[in-house]
Parts: sequence; C-alpha cells; structure tokens
Amino acid sequence: METQQRSARQSGGAQPTQGQPQQRQLAEVEGVLERITYANEETGYTVARVDTGRGAHDLLTVVGALLGAQPGESLRLFGRWGSHPQYGKQFTVENYTTVLPATVQGIQRYLGSGLIKGIGPRFAERIVERFGVDTLDVIEQEPERLIEVPGLGPKRTKMIAAAWEEQKAIKEVMVFLQGVGVSTSLAVRIYKKYGDSSIGVVKNEPYRLAADVWGIGFLTADRIAQAVGIPHDSPERVKAGLQYALSQSSDQGHCYLPEERLIADGVKLLQVDVGLVIDCLAELVAEEGVVREPVPGEAGEPVTAVYLVPFHRAEISLANQLIRLLRSEADRMPAFSNRDGAEIDWAAALGWLAKRTGAELAPEQRESVKLALTEKVAVLTGGPGCGKSFTVKSIVTLALAKRAKVVLAAPTGRAAKRLSELTGVEASTVHRLLELRPGGDAAYDRDRPLDADLVVVDEASMLDLILANKLVKAVAPGAHLLFVGDVDQLPSVGAGEVLRDMLAAESPIPSVRLTRIFRQAQQSGVVTNAHRINEGLPPVTEGLTDFFLFVEEDAERAAGLTVDVVARRIPQKFGLDARRDVQVLAPMHRGPAGAGNLNTLLQAAVTPAREGLPERRFGGRTFRVGDKVTQIRNNYEKGRNGVFNGTVGVVTSLSAEEQRLTVLTDEDEEVPYDFDELDELAHAYAMTIHRSQGSEYPAVVIPVTTSAWTMLQRNLLYTAVTRAKKLVVLVGSRRAIGQAVRAVSAGRRHSALDHRLAAG
Repeated sequence: METQQRSARQSGGAQPTQGQPQQRQLAEVEGVLERITYANEETGYTVARVDTGRGAHDLLTVVGALLGAQPGESLRLFGRWGSHPQYGKQFTVENYTTVLPATVQGIQRYLGSGLIKGIGPRFAERIVERFGVDTLDVIEQEPERLIEVPGLGPKRTKMIAAAWEEQKAIKEVMVFLQGVGVSTSLAVRIYKKYGDSSIGVVKNEPYRLAADVWGIGFLTADRIAQAVGIPHDSPERVKAGLQYALSQSSDQGHCYLPEERLIADGVKLLQVDVGLVIDCLAELVAEEGVVREPVPGEAGEPVTAVYLVPFHRAEISLANQLIRLLRSEADRMPAFSNRDGAEIDWAAALGWLAKRTGAELAPEQRESVKLALTEKVAVLTGGPGCGKSFTVKSIVTLALAKRAKVVLAAPTGRAAKRLSELTGVEASTVHRLLELRPGGDAAYDRDRPLDADLVVVDEASMLDLILANKLVKAVAPGAHLLFVGDVDQLPSVGAGEVLRDMLAAESPIPSVRLTRIFRQAQQSGVVTNAHRINEGLPPVTEGLTDFFLFVEEDAERAAGLTVDVVARRIPQKFGLDARRDVQVLAPMHRGPAGAGNLNTLLQAAVTPAREGLPERRFGGRTFRVGDKVTQIRNNYEKGRNGVFNGTVGVVTSLSAEEQRLTVLTDEDEEVPYDFDELDELAHAYAMTIHRSQGSEYPAVVIPVTTSAWTMLQRNLLYTAVTRAKKLVVLVGSRRAIGQAVRAVSAGRRHSALDHRLAAG
C-alpha cells in the first residue's frame, strides 16, 4: 500500500511533499500512535501519545488535528517542538503521513489495532508468526495464502482481503478529500456513498453532499465548494444556501419561514447581494425546489410563507386527512354510535367499567371516554396526576369489550412499553407500527390502511408534522383516532406543533383537558411541583421525600455534584441503579453542566476504563461495554425495522477484531454497529431535556445553572420534571430555577396547520 498522506485543516491544505520548502522548515518525528487522550469532534484538535522507539514508558505527547489517525498506525509527523507549562515537552503537528510498519513487532501491532476488519490481536500474532516481515505483502498481493494461518478459514480470509482493499481505496480518496478540509469520518462516508466517483462529485457537485450524505450540511459542503473553486456568487451556491436556511428553521421547529425573514437570513448566511438572493429564490420556486404561499400570520395578517416541499405537502395532507376521518360517515365501532336514534346507555356501560377496573371515573374522565368512543378523531390532554393513563385504560377496556380491534402506539420505545403495561395490550412505536422503510416511506398508508377500529397515540406532544401525517394517512375511514398528550410540555423535536394546533380555539377536532389532580397524586412532590412550575410558581424543595435541591452556583462544581448525586448518593439512599434507573436531563448540550461534558464525567464514574476490557474511541467519544447510548439519527437499514432517533440502549459487546459493537435497545432488540457507524451513537448517561420527551425514568437529575440562561424556560423545566416517576433532584442555582419558572416560551413556531384545520 502506498504511503498515506494527510493534511491538518489548520495547515491551510499544505501537503508535505518531497522538496517542498515549508516541509524543510518543520521538524519531523516518526513513531507509532499508542493512544488518543483527547479529541474534539468539531475542531479535530487531538492530544495523543506516540511511541518514538524509546519504549512504552517514554511516550511523546503530540497535539494538533490528527484527522482520524488510529492507535497502532505508524506516523511520520511534521510540526514544531514546544513546551506546555503543565504537561512539559510536546510536539505540535501541522501535517502528517501514515507509513506502513517495517518490523515484525510494528506489523503485529498495526494489524492488531483493529484497523483491518477480521484481524484482532490474537490473529495478528498468528499471521505475523506465519509470514514475518512479508505479512503486509502477502495480504496485499496473495491474500488467499492467509488460509495457511491456523484458525483463519475461507470466510474470514475473504473478509480480511475485502477490508484491506476497501481501506486502501478509501485512503486514496482521502488524500484528495482531506486536502479540501474533509475529516476522516466524513471522507469514509462520502466514499461509501459514491465509491470511485467520490472525487468527481466533490469537485463538480459539492452541494450534492449536503443532500446525500448524513453529517454533511450546507456549511461543510460550502467550505468544500470554495476549496474546489465554486464562485462565491454562484446561483447554485445561493439556492443551496436558501434550502439550508429553510432546513435549519425546520430543525428549530418551523414548518415554513416568512419570505422576508428567509431573504434576510440568506443575505446574512451567504454574504451576497439581496437582489441575487431574491432572483435565486424565484428560480427555486420555478424549479419547485420550494413552495411560496400566502398564509395567515400570528395576528391574522397575511404572510408569504416559503416551505420546503415535504413540509408543505405534509401540512396540507395532515389537515385534509384529519378532516376526512372526522367527517367520515363510516364507523368501525358502531356499538358506540347512536344508531337509528337509539341512545347509548352510558350509565350501564360506565357502571360495568367501574366494576371491571375497581374505580369510578371523574366527570371529565367520563366525558373523555365518551368522546373517544363516539368521535372519529379526538384529543385528550392534561398534566401529571390528572388521570390520563386511567382514562386511556378505560377507553381501551370498553372498546375491547365490544370486540373492537385496538392498536396502540407512541413515538418512543419507552412510551410504547409503558402504554402496553398500562392497558395490557401490545403497543409499538409509531415507526414500527407503520413499518417505515428506507427513504421514510411507510408500508401502511391511505391505500393500505391499518386494520384497526381504534388507534390510540400516547405522548402526542412528540409527534412532528411529517410523522403525524404518515400516521394519520394510515388510519382507515370509520376508525377512531385518539391523541393523548400533555400540551404544556415541549413541542416535538421535529417541525410543527401538531398537538397544540389540534387544540387551537378554531380547531374542529373535539378535545377534553383533564385538570383535576387526584388525591393520591397530590401526595407526590414530583406531581405537585410539576403543576407549580406550569403555573409559574417556584417548586417546593424542602420537606419532601421525592423532590430535592442541591444548591451550587458555579456550573463546573454543579457538574461534579451532579455526578456525585447520580453515582453515589441516589444509589445509597434509594437503592436505585445509577445506569438503569437514573437519568440526567440537561437544558443544553454545551457548557460545563451540559449533557456533553456530563456524559464524559458520568461515564468515568459509572463505566470507567478497566485493564483488559476492550474499548473503542470514535471522534471525541470512547465506547465501552456497559455504556448507556442513544441513536442520534433515523437509520431505516439497521435492526429488524430500522433504528430511530432517540432510541436508547446499552452496549453489550465490543470486538476490535470484528470492528463492531452491539447495543441492546430499550425495545429489547440487539443491534450491531460497525466501528465506522459509531457517529450514529452518543452516550446517554446525560441527555438534553428535548431528547428525553416521551420517556419516563424512576429518577431524574436536572442541572439548572445560569450557564444555560438562554435555554431556561418554563416548559423546558416542566417537561424535565414530568419525566420522573419517583424522584427528582435539581442541582444548581435558585436564580436559574427562578428564571426557568418565569420565562414563557417566546413565540409560536411558524405553522399553518391550525388555520388549515379551521378552514376545514
């Protein structure tokens, strides 16, 4: 294999080639990368230890953008010597090359590092024992000879040969890609998408990357485009930038942007003339890349809305489908309809229900039961302790008594499991119910509806516009559809405010809001404080057995205290398992008390490194067996029916030899991840409150510090508190908690669903 040449981003793309003046000015060091002690995923800045041949006890500290170099690789480093006041002598890398090792020991370490799929330390030793210094030549030119090694059968031999070829091909492409500032992980993904066409696509159609390759947005594609010479004022660039601005707004929950704001955002993002942006927007509309349509604004005045096509279609479709279901003359639950003018004997039905469940329904619960069983579409909302769960159980019990086919779903695996335990009926995630396929198409839709008389969707506040549309399209005419959720929680992570829009004043969809807190729930500090927060009152934090506050003004010390609460105090006092039963929910990802830093600290406390146990570093993360992890993108190719954003699980195995780890998800499915797919996983000891929606945990720990000031809002804190079944611990500042309680979410999301529903 040829020597691999790479360039750190900070070096401005300079390549260390023979005779280049800049290279002669740089010091040169050769060695084997032993371990990476720190890596920043966003900047590529890395701190590593390199064995320069003086022995494992005399390692050199190397800093700089090492762009994906892996432990075990032999490196030729170009840079400058320096000294750190705390860590002493170190070498700052400006660029580097990888070189193939020449000694038996170096070859064995290189192969045993897990770089080549199918070879771990055990097989590396056997292969080198058989072929010695010729090992790499054998793998390169005569891979069929690997079968001479004891234990290497034909299957593994083919795997090793294929992995070697792929590694070689990827590295050749990477020389070009990294020269234009593409990190290793993205370069691998580009190669897997386009293969040998990678360089052509990057050179000639760089903005395709933003649409085709997960993890590459407009900003990365734009940087690449500039590196390959695409003009700053290219219409292709401006149109891609406008679509990116709309995509960013959908990530913030908006279904559209007002045209004036989109143009202003485009000028600011692209740094081009406003006239060019207006012209390119008109071209996008003509090409049907976006849709421009007048809609009523917040104050009722008309606004020119600009939509990405999928959101425009979904909004119109969802409104139409809801109205269609609501007004359907068919009825798949005729036992509850007033046929031929005959009134339902609700007193008898509810009396039978009370005997069956052992409890009487409150008046507003009775109204909810009647509504769900007589109306084709209905919404049930209310806060914790108000009896939503018991009401749902009552609705399902009565429907089943009349032999109705009942289907239960929720947006997350945890919520579906809870719904199933509550009702005694199997529940699934919405994704699995619809059997979503690669590309997002569903097996069930208007042409092939679900065979269900009653569909109940719990945690409906989590339903975004796109998913809600897919679900409603799959409900058969005449079936009853019940949405259950707490409208005061955070809206969906995805675009839209579906539950809120269905509950809008002009909405034709019937609804009931449960407001009475039941006596048993009134004894819970968690429930009482959730309602206090929702009413703009500070939580009570003294004299309760299930709601606590540990005051700490400094954000870094609050982070340390959070870890102590999770790893030591809660397990000791309440007997809960730190990994399984306790969830840290942070207002934001960044910052000293953010989910990112807390995950690093909690992993060290709960799942520390242990001698002899395998682990895998990817970017700035290290994965170990026992780690609590979460999927951070929808991947329709993984698992039985896809693995979706927000799915949580635990790492149950990790093999350097197979370059794979396995996650047992909260839906009890074992899902394998190849090492080059680990950017789809993040640690989940701590997560943002937004990502926790729809889930419920025995204990929740919430760091609330002034470092998260801009994120502190009432519905954020309310959502976090309502995730807890038994215990809430706040860690942080009274001032920050006060801000969270006082601050009401600023403004509505840009959505026209409520107006479309009102228009019928």
